[in-house]
Amino acid sequence: MRGRTGRSAWVAAPLRALLQRFAFLLLLGAAIGLVVITRTDRPLVERTRAVLADIVEPVLSVIAQPVAAVNAVIGWVDDILYVHDENFRLRTENARLLQWQDVARRLEQDNAALRRLLAAGPDVSQTYVTGRVIADGGGGFVRTALINVGARDGLKKGQAALGEGGYVGRVTEVGQRAARILLLTDLNSRLPVMLQEGGHRAVLTGDNSAEPRLEYLSGAAKPAVGQRVVTSGDGGQFPAGIPVGEVVAVSDAGVRVRPFVDLARLEFLRVMQFDETRLEATETYSFPAGQPRLP
Repeated sequence: MRGRTGRSAWVAAPLRALLQRFAFLLLLGAAIGLVVITRTDRPLVERTRAVLADIVEPVLSVIAQPVAAVNAVIGWVDDILYVHDENFRLRTENARLLQWQDVARRLEQDNAALRRLLAAGPDVSQTYVTGRVIADGGGGFVRTALINVGARDGLKKGQAALGEGGYVGRVTEVGQRAARILLLTDLNSRLPVMLQEGGHRAVLTGDNSAEPRLEYLSGAAKPAVGQRVVTSGDGGQFPAGIPVGEVVAVSDAGVRVRPFVDLARLEFLRVMQFDETRLEATETYSFPAGQPRLP
């Protein structure tokens, strides 16, 4: 056995060396032969291809199944990542839209308030400066409001401030950028008014309650619940006829007037730029004998 094995190795070694030396030439010759066969006998080549395809098809099908499963998993993961990114984008866009919705609602409310405000006031020929209420001085002893317009906008002391339904108060303090409005319900407020029906003049006196008192009313007047009260124009600081409120109580304790404007919910105020040259800035109100005159 050993002799035969050694003899075979002695014979195979030169053949292996010969094949290694001429392997390139053999492969080149095989390639040339295949090209020649392909050119000369195309049906044979096509049949050979078909047979080889039939042989390898089951193997390729088995290999393709896990590949398809892996591709499906990759696509599923991509879909999840896309949905996650899209969800984040939509959430961000929704948050921005909600912010703009809030802005739109505030602008709509402001626009509605300004539209209602433009309907207040009897004399459209007057000029006005509109300001937003930025602070409320409401408390136990004071009824004021601070607005974000001042002297640089043409405001002066004594000018009338109007709300959505009519008279609100008058300017008492003026800065360059802000002004303070003394509301008609304040304890220090005194407003010359008259009953719209009959024209009987009086003074609306604030006492820090929601319904100021009607004082210095002539004895000939017959106030009744529901009668409208407007400014009389006495004093010349602003014109007559500005709506103020309506009578809500008539008793031995006095006459009470409810303002047309909700003073607890002020948003915008219009300050009337009344032309004081049209009227003499003198006191024209006639008080009964023994009663004090307005300062």
